[in-house]
Amino acid sequence: MATPYFLPNSISPFLTNPSSSPPIYFTKSSFFTSPQPLPPTTKPGCRIQLNATPKKKNPWLDPFDDGEDPNMEYGSLFADGKQEEDPRPPDNPDNPYGFLKFPMGYSVEIASLALKVRGDVRRCCCVISGGVYENLLFFPAIQLIKDRYPGVQVDVLASPRGKQTYELNKNVRWANAYDPDVDFPDPAEYTDMIGILKARYYDMILSTKLAGLGHAAFLFMSTARDRVSYIYPNVNAAGAGLLLSQTFTPDGMNLSEAGYNMYHQMVEWLGRPARNVPRHHVPPLKVSISRKLKEVVERKYKAAGAEKGKYIVIHGIECDSKASMQSRGDTDSLLPIQKWAEIADTIRGIRPIFVIPHEKVREEVEEEVEDASIVFITTPGQLAALINDSLGVIATNTAAVQLATAREKPCIALFSSQQKGELFVPNAQEKKCLVVSSKTGKLVDINVEAVKKATGIFDVSLALA
Repeated sequence: MATPYFLPNSISPFLTNPSSSPPIYFTKSSFFTSPQPLPPTTKPGCRIQLNATPKKKNPWLDPFDDGEDPNMEYGSLFADGKQEEDPRPPDNPDNPYGFLKFPMGYSVEIASLALKVRGDVRRCCCVISGGVYENLLFFPAIQLIKDRYPGVQVDVLASPRGKQTYELNKNVRWANAYDPDVDFPDPAEYTDMIGILKARYYDMILSTKLAGLGHAAFLFMSTARDRVSYIYPNVNAAGAGLLLSQTFTPDGMNLSEAGYNMYHQMVEWLGRPARNVPRHHVPPLKVSISRKLKEVVERKYKAAGAEKGKYIVIHGIECDSKASMQSRGDTDSLLPIQKWAEIADTIRGIRPIFVIPHEKVREEVEEEVEDASIVFITTPGQLAALINDSLGVIATNTAAVQLATAREKPCIALFSSQQKGELFVPNAQEKKCLVVSSKTGKLVDINVEAVKKATGIFDVSLALA
């Protein structure tokens, strides 16, 4: 008797009996014909729409991604509204590594599926390009992140000078010194920083450096879920969009030239409305000063012969030191000491304090100004504490102008042109700031008489009390 022949399991049974299987029909691909609407399903509101939205999220990621379905309905699992505070217990202060820091995907009750669907952010890293001025103007964006994502932990990567700014920001958890503007970083430092970012399991990483393929690869290797960055407005941005989730193209090669609102594209994206979440508006610039900073600075200005609330801060003396805290968008923002001596002679009833960024400037100030009060300050935290105890500020376009408006102190801002003043100090009257600009386009030609008239903004009666 012949043994029966058995087909192997890997062969589909429909080959042995073609008549028993349902017929299979093949239609033309949607590449060549326009998509036809599908018949409605049993549930209303579940109709699949193939119409493309006017603007895609990022055309580099998926050319066939037509965006979110506007008719998609989310059940109770995907809760609407803003995210809740982090339910995890606080870190153990006696353990340098904290506790319950689970990797992504290992704690379902903490990192739920709804968190990913809503796009919630538990940990965010900000890579800030520039010095003190640029990092200071990013403070409103950090506050916007804290308001939009309650319970989020914000970390910062900045240059060594920019890192000093975050002693004024209570919203930042960790600030690491890593200069993103270096074209050829040290390989050991580069790989070490990538390892640090990967170990922190960020949900979102933001970068204000104009990204090409190299910087986009650095952000991509951080393994963050959302990678958001500015890109070059020219051919140097080729390939960067493939590695980024969201990109912004600035108007020029220097973001700082846009002045106070230099991050308006990123801030607009961060505050965008979502399901049951209204648009978040940009908060004003605010800084926090610790008690230790105030005590250190108080000893400094008292040693210079000044009293609290009875002096004016003069900032912006010409020097080649990086502690001048000027903006990269305004290179003509420092005055020689001879010009400052003329301005100081017009001040009556209030003691001016000259802030020097380097000790080598002290002799020049003593030669030009008789019985001058000089304070040596290089960090933005000490400068903010000095401004906080003062009656007001007279400064060029340096961080002192922004710190004065953040602490709501009267300020006279000296600019090389009226256009620069409008860019860096918008709505100056609301901020108790008077902008005095040069008529020739050069800051050294500033009119001293105009500065003298502007000193009326200071309430001298309070200083004489």
